[in-house]
Amino acid sequence: MDFDMLGLTPHLIARLKDLGITDPTPIQKLAIPHAMNGRDVMGLARTGTGKTAAFGLPLVHTLTEANTRPAPRAAAALILAPTRELAGQIAEALKGFTRGTALKIALVVGGASINKQTETLARGIDILVATPGRLIDLIDRRAVSLGATRYLVLDEADQMLDLGFIHALRRIATLLPADRQTMLFSATMPKLMADLAERFLRDAVRVEANPPGQVAEKVDQSVHFVPDQAAKTPLLIDLLDRHREELAMVFARTKHGAERLSKHLAAAGYATVSIHGNKSQGQRDRALAEFKSAKARVLVATDVAARGIDIPAVRHVYNYDLPNVAENYVHRIGRTARAGKSGQAVAFCAPEEAAEFRAIQKIVKDPIAIAGGAPHVGATEAARPARNGPRRRRPGGQGGGQGRQRRAA
Repeated sequence: MDFDMLGLTPHLIARLKDLGITDPTPIQKLAIPHAMNGRDVMGLARTGTGKTAAFGLPLVHTLTEANTRPAPRAAAALILAPTRELAGQIAEALKGFTRGTALKIALVVGGASINKQTETLARGIDILVATPGRLIDLIDRRAVSLGATRYLVLDEADQMLDLGFIHALRRIATLLPADRQTMLFSATMPKLMADLAERFLRDAVRVEANPPGQVAEKVDQSVHFVPDQAAKTPLLIDLLDRHREELAMVFARTKHGAERLSKHLAAAGYATVSIHGNKSQGQRDRALAEFKSAKARVLVATDVAARGIDIPAVRHVYNYDLPNVAENYVHRIGRTARAGKSGQAVAFCAPEEAAEFRAIQKIVKDPIAIAGGAPHVGATEAARPARNGPRRRRPGGQGGGQGRQRRAA
């Protein structure tokens, strides 16, 4: 099956070819036909598998064919995403699909001027891409109404639950018309997803490609067991020194830890930028632009960047701190080995992180290769020494977790 067989408009097919997109991914093959038929869809697939096009293409096709203009302060379609970065990436992809059409795309996220966003929405929008917190703010200001929104997409729904957006999503559900098409996409299936699906979906078709939690095939994983937290920074610098010309992402657990590590790496001579919740939208956008252009070769981030960053040139992901939620490990290392490329995922494990590593090991199933140090007590019984480099893993499992509530991504 190719895109020509999916019934998309000739203009959309031509745009895909201009963008170099020729063959649909598994999740696109499974989801697009049902979406084109107007069915509600629950799509399960790991990050980086083409979910944006899976819901974006049928959405653009339907709105183009309808050829109607939304009323002022209204949105014909709404796409909700958990973070600013992911929302921005979705909006950018949609603008590529809609170039040459009359469809208008708007992005509303926290950290940007709400007054400018209000002005944009006043004219009416075909596709509104938003984070839940900022959307609620705009609804409270009566800057946007969802009463005429006939198409809804929840992307990376599991992360929205992790970030505590369940109450915002429940409120948004009451403002949407019952007669609508809804598509929900997720990388994992936490328990709260059933409640979310019940509120938003009607007679939905469930499609699954690349089992949730599965790590990309071309990611080589390894772990360094370190004696204490202080040993991580010199180890990271040593590893970065070996690949100075390649892009690397480094994940820290906290905002302050990420900023502190970023400054330390910059002082050590690395062109480094950082992304975390204390950064304004402008600062995050500039950091990402510098990283994409390779002006900065190291990006230090919290889990806010674990999804929604699609930069195929990223060759190395370092888990400087292990995540509290094991599934976030899968999302973090999914920032490498994209677009058919290979990548390296390296984890650092201090003694106090033994439980986190054990939880990660359960998620990825196969033993993660030991690149340095000896396993800490309680970390794992399955880890093994690396031979001729880190081991490439086979498909893993799935799971879910809950975090503290967060107002705006």
